[in-house]
Amino acid sequence: MGARLRVEGRILAIDFGMKRFGLAVSDALGLTAQGLPTLERTNLNRDLSALETLIREYEVQEIILGNPLSKDGSASPMSGRVDEFAQKLGKRTGRAVKLWDERLTSAEAQRMLHASGIGLSKRQRAVDRVAATLILQSYLDWRAHCSRLPESV
Repeated sequence: MGARLRVEGRILAIDFGMKRFGLAVSDALGLTAQGLPTLERTNLNRDLSALETLIREYEVQEIILGNPLSKDGSASPMSGRVDEFAQKLGKRTGRAVKLWDERLTSAEAQRMLHASGIGLSKRQRAVDRVAATLILQSYLDWRAHCSRLPESV
């Protein structure tokens, strides 16, 4: 049996924060992640409206929302807020919203940006976008791996 290729449209990833959202979108085939400008949060209605605009613009079919689990994999205090936001976003947009383990993505984003040699102020502005890109790429890689597994094991 050949690999099952799922072409379902673009995927939007959100690195959830209280002050801003890091954003990334997949290519149309769902193979690569590209960072988008960070969304500064204002209030829930405006945040959802801005995300709806992006979803229409990029023809997003699925949304991945970074879930900040604790180091041991259990729900963190922020996980409840993320889950609540995911439900509101899904209801508002009519799109599937999946929570995706984002443990250590912000730390990895900081490490990557530091290693790149860019200044601290640029690093701080870019970290949310890079974290969202890492979240999305890990999800895309997982999907690609799962599509190569035999249908019956």
